[in-house]
Amino acid sequence: MNTLAFSATIAAASFCAGFLGSLTGLGGGFIVTPVLTLVFAADIRYAIGASLISIIATSSGAAAAYVKEGFTNLRVGMLLEIATVVGALLGASLVAVFPARTITVIFGLVLLVSAYLTTRPRAEHLTAALPPDPLAGRLRLDSEYPTPDGPRRYRVRHVPGGFALMWLAGVLSGLLGIGSGAVKVLAMDQVMYLPFKVSTATSNFMIGVTAAASAGVYLRHGYVDPGLAMPVMLGVLAGSMVGARLLFKAQTARLRLLFAGVIVLIGLEMIYHGALGRG
Repeated sequence: MNTLAFSATIAAASFCAGFLGSLTGLGGGFIVTPVLTLVFAADIRYAIGASLISIIATSSGAAAAYVKEGFTNLRVGMLLEIATVVGALLGASLVAVFPARTITVIFGLVLLVSAYLTTRPRAEHLTAALPPDPLAGRLRLDSEYPTPDGPRRYRVRHVPGGFALMWLAGVLSGLLGIGSGAVKVLAMDQVMYLPFKVSTATSNFMIGVTAAASAGVYLRHGYVDPGLAMPVMLGVLAGSMVGARLLFKAQTARLRLLFAGVIVLIGLEMIYHGALGRG
């Protein structure tokens, strides 16, 4: 396979990853890193470096559309980024400590957990009628989002619990080169009671900042290869922009089940791959 065909193939796979990552709020890194490692035989550290660059592109492509439509809660996103950035710097600093096979197995386990989380039913939490959360009220986190019936108000709950989970999401992002969108969406949807579409949009807004914090560490260690990162970034950016346009019409429950099935297979393969010492 020549260089042009190799780059085109990577870009096509990255397009699919960006499309799914944008629709689910999980980030394209869940697909990009395993594909680069298992299919294209890239070293997992270089795959993670390219994945982090692609996550920044995903956030840039999808987040702008979500902000424009009014789904992203900017106050929640900027508050929780404090925790994720601190966690991402810690996770990225551990890259040189853990061997590649250990990171590969951890990645596979995270994928399996994420698959379970994506299949959990997430009913819309009707919190507008509840009394305001004192901390969320002081930080003015309550907001509204558009629906076919007009804007719908919601209240944010349990800010400290969501903040703690965001720190964990940051550690996973820095160590594994993923957007940790599953943890972010879980924290906002299940703990803080944000509507699912708001959680997805805000997650897409946040993952780029988290990835940028750890990408610098990978760059300093020499784990960002421009020849690999460029087609990944372009493919993911295009896919995320298409996914952002289709989010409001797509049946996300079916997409979530499909995505969960894919990452279960990849997660099992990554665990097997790392257990044999091929990472």
